[in-house]
Amino acid sequence: MQRRKLIFAAAAAAASAPFLGASSAFAAEKTVRVGVTAGPSAQILEYVVPIAKELGLNVKIYEFQDYIQPNAALDAGDIDANIYCTKPFLDHENETRGYSLRIAAPAFTLPMAVYSKKIKSLKDLPQDATVGIPNDPAMGGRGLLLLAAGGLIKLREGSGLLPSKFDIVENPKNLKVVELEAAQLPLSLNDLTIACVNGNYAAVAGLNPSRDGLLVEGANGPYVCNIVVTEKNLNEPWVKTFVKAYQDPRVKPELPAVYYSRDFGRSVSGLKRS
Repeated sequence: MQRRKLIFAAAAAAASAPFLGASSAFAAEKTVRVGVTAGPSAQILEYVVPIAKELGLNVKIYEFQDYIQPNAALDAGDIDANIYCTKPFLDHENETRGYSLRIAAPAFTLPMAVYSKKIKSLKDLPQDATVGIPNDPAMGGRGLLLLAAGGLIKLREGSGLLPSKFDIVENPKNLKVVELEAAQLPLSLNDLTIACVNGNYAAVAGLNPSRDGLLVEGANGPYVCNIVVTEKNLNEPWVKTFVKAYQDPRVKPELPAVYYSRDFGRSVSGLKRS
């Protein structure tokens, strides 16, 4: 499956054919342009394409290299949907950028994990260690919550899902928190003691949370990656058809520690710590 890789903005795509009603006849005329980030988000969608085709949707994949442009492209109408946003991140984007983007359905969870090239276990974490977290509020807060869940820090009560390093109230090892672009974190492991790395960028870097993670999220949490569309399209028939294709049991590529939405009630694991 050939993907269109986009770095700064979505390229202009062919206009979608008009709807002919809620039947399969309308769906046969519909092309859906879907934005994803590099890694598992893109890999999973490749499995959806032939199943969506069976249901009458022609899915075109647009791959982005950051977390900002897929929402900008969706808001601008350059794509029809994207799959990468967690709810805290989407809420922050809508609030700060004035978007009206809505969750159509949950897709999957890529657990964030703590990785290191310098220690084999968090029991070996030294005093004054440097800790990398993503530099955006939603994913940076997610990293801090993971560190808190692992007992490395304590956060101010009431800091919610978007804590910052200024909400750290207990830090027994005097960890030095360094904020970096999420995609750079796995590339910076030679310079950091540990880093909280998002699942998609970990996969791109060849990191497996089950094998390499020193501290790994479980599936129970607010960080599900969602299928997102514009508010005006939320109730369009093609959205329901696309969600049906995405949640088909055949969509299950062999990816490390990916929790699929259809399995959330069954395949739930807790926090892993080593």
